[in-house]
Amino acid sequence: MKALVPVKRVIDYNVKPRVKADGSGVDLANVKMSMNPFDEIAVEEAIRLKESGAVSEIVAVSIGPAKAAETLRTALAMGADSAVLVETDDEVEPLAVAKILKAVAAEVEPGLIILGKQAIDDDSNQTGQMLAALMELPQGTFASKVEMDGDHVKVTREVDGGLETVRLSTPAIITTDLRLNEPRYASLPNIMKAKKKPLETKTATDYGVDIAPRLKTLKVSEPPVRQAGVKVADVDELVAKLKAMGVA
Repeated sequence: MKALVPVKRVIDYNVKPRVKADGSGVDLANVKMSMNPFDEIAVEEAIRLKESGAVSEIVAVSIGPAKAAETLRTALAMGADSAVLVETDDEVEPLAVAKILKAVAAEVEPGLIILGKQAIDDDSNQTGQMLAALMELPQGTFASKVEMDGDHVKVTREVDGGLETVRLSTPAIITTDLRLNEPRYASLPNIMKAKKKPLETKTATDYGVDIAPRLKTLKVSEPPVRQAGVKVADVDELVAKLKAMGVA
C-alpha cells in the first residue's frame, strides 16, 4: 500500500511574521522557511507505518514555488521514497490544493493520504476535508493515534468532548494533530541520499486544475497591542471597574 503525504512550505514556526508596509500580505523576504509542523507529523506517521510493514512506499507532494523542492527534500531525507512538486508562484487556496491532490492521487493510487490538519500560515484547516469530499473517501481528522486493522485503519480523533475512535476502510484520508507523534530529525547520510531520490516537477495545468483565486485579500494588519493590566486594591474596586465596563 502506498501513502501520499502532502507537505507545505511555510514560515518557520520560530519566526515572528512581519506584515508588509502596504498591508497587502505577510513579508516573506529573507525569512526562514520550513516544512509545516503538522505536515512533519504526517511524514513521520507515514514512515512509522512503512517501518511496521503496513505501507510499502511513501510519495511526498508539495504545491508551491520552486524553493518548495527544499521542503520535499526534507521529507525525502526523513524517509519518503519519491516526491512530486506542483510548481506555482501564485497563492493556492485550499479548494484548488484539494483538486490538485485529487489528480496526483489518481496517478499514485495511494491506500492512505496523510496530511497535516492545517498549515500554520493560513490556519484554514480545510484541505483534508475538501479532498475527502472530492474523492468520496472516508476521513479521520485530528488524528492522535493511527493503527492499521487489516484492510482498515483505526484513527483516534481529538474532539471537543475528549477522544473518538473511527474505523475507516482504505483508501482513506487522515489529517494529523499535534499529539500523534514526534517527528524525527533527518540524519546527514539520509540528507545526502535524499539528493538522489526522484523528484518530479509538474504544474497545475498538467493536472487540468484552475488555481485562480476565489478570494481577495483586502488588508493584512498586525494584531492590536495588548494594553497593560491594572491592579486593584480590593474586591469592591474590582466590582466597580467591572460594572463601569459593563461586564458585571
